[in-house]
Order: sequence, then C-alpha cells, then structure tokens
Amino acid sequence: MGAEGGGRLAVAVEGFLAAAAVERGLAPRTLEAYARDLGRFVSHLERRGVASLADVRREHVTGFVASLERQGLSARSRARALVAVRRWLRHAGAAGAAGEDPCGGVVLPRFDRRLPRVLRPDESAALIDAADPRTPLGLRDRAMLEVLYGSGLRVSELVGLPLSAVDARAGLLRVRGKGGRERLVPLGAPGLAALLAWLSDGRPQLVRPGSRAGEAVFLSTRGAPMTRQNFFVRLRELARRAEIDPARVSPHVLRHAFATDLLEGGADLRAVQAMLGHADLSTTQIYTHVSGARLRETVERRHPRGRPASGSR
Repeated sequence: MGAEGGGRLAVAVEGFLAAAAVERGLAPRTLEAYARDLGRFVSHLERRGVASLADVRREHVTGFVASLERQGLSARSRARALVAVRRWLRHAGAAGAAGEDPCGGVVLPRFDRRLPRVLRPDESAALIDAADPRTPLGLRDRAMLEVLYGSGLRVSELVGLPLSAVDARAGLLRVRGKGGRERLVPLGAPGLAALLAWLSDGRPQLVRPGSRAGEAVFLSTRGAPMTRQNFFVRLRELARRAEIDPARVSPHVLRHAFATDLLEGGADLRAVQAMLGHADLSTTQIYTHVSGARLRETVERRHPRGRPASGSR
C-alpha cells in the first residue's frame, strides 16, 4: 500500500483518539496505550496492502493478534490491543467509514486477572484508629483515611480535592476523576465528621503565611497541598502503628477495600461503578471475584468442614 493509504489510516486513528478523549473522557495514559496499539495495527495493515478501513477483514484482526503473540506480548497486552482495535473499527463503522464489523467473533486472549489486595474491615478500622485526633496531623491523617475508605477515591483525587468540592450539608464530594470526568460521591457520617473536624480544628493550624495552601483541602506540615508521595509515607507509618504489614497497605488497597466491603454489604454493582468512577462495568466486576475469594476464606477458616484436619489423608 502506498503512503497515501497509510496516511488515511493514520488520520482515522487520530480522529478516533480525539473523539475518545472528548466523548469518553479517556485518561491520557489510556490514550497513549491506544495510540501505540493502533499504530501497530496500522503497520500490520500496511504490510498486507490494506488501503482503507472498508477493506479491513476479520483475518486481518486475527492475524494481528497472532503476530503480537509471536512477538512475545503477554495475553493481557494482546487483549488490550484487541480492545483498542475493536473500539476503533466500531467507531469507524458508526461513522460509515468501515463495513461489517471485522471483529465479530474474535475472542479476547484469556489471561488470569490479578485480584486486588484488600484489607479486612477490622484492619481498615485499626488503620484509621492509628491516627491521633488530638493533633493537627492526626486530624488530617484520620480525615484522609476516612474519606479514602469511605468514598473509594483514587489517591490523586483525594490529594487534589479543593475546598469547593465539599458539600457538608448534603454529605457529598464533587470529584474530578480520570479524563476530567466529574462525579458526586456520598460520604458517610464517620468520614464527614472526620473531614469537618480537620477543616475546623486542624487545617487552620497548618496554614502558613505566604504558603501555597490555596483551595487544597489537605495540607502538609509546610502548609502546601498534600502530595501522593507524602500521603503514602504517612500511610505506611500508620500501618506500623496499627501492627499491619506496611507492604499490604497503599491508597489503592483502601479503594479496593471500599468497593469490596460495599459489595459484600449488598450494594448494587452499578452504584459501586458510579462511586469509583469506572468508565466500564467490567472494571468494577473484578471486585465480585474478590468478594467470592473472601467468602471462601471465611468458610475455610470458620466452617468445621471447610478445611481438612491436619494429618488427614
């Protein structure tokens, strides 16, 4: 295929990525991954003389996935690339630039999804209790933990919260997540109480003259907005105080614990998806597997027939 044909495909990729950024609000890292995978697919098409999207066939897609396997890409990476190709071609089909869906019947490569680590509810409570509410830093740490565990925010969303995001009367947080998407997240009574205690009694003590506090909810000891790195260090210290292995604790682990504990409490999966800010329900569904794994562990530990007796054959 000539340079003109390859150029048309590249332009089509650029148009899709621009639409994905605006319409789906995909995060920059996701867009970068899509661009990389679709660039590989366009090169694959060029080598086979495909001149336009209308000429793409099912064998081109299956051949592309097979070529990625020959190159040594993992099943997870091949699945991600196929998702990018599928979305691009379906976007083109909706715009009338492609014919019948060439991805129809093409199955995603199978791979073992890693279950996220979680804390038990009593461990999450112990972690929160390790923050001393008698000091400004303790008020801050407790508020951050209560908000993180009580609302499932990403750590970037937590440290980036502005004062204007807090609706104390309604018990809501206005959160700006990946891709600039905004969502309303409810905050339970313990989280709201801890947050208000920090804002009234702790935060004013950390604001320094000439500091860069601005509108940030959470501040460092220097009066500057809290950073992810600073919070991570504090979290590890609190884990040690709570006698929890620090290697098991991270901001994302508390986000996982929020989702898992909600589902085990009977929450609707789509409600959890909305609170977490997931664009796709499939991302949230992994927590149903975590919940099942925890239930199995409970049976094995608590039921008399759950685990074979030691020494049995």
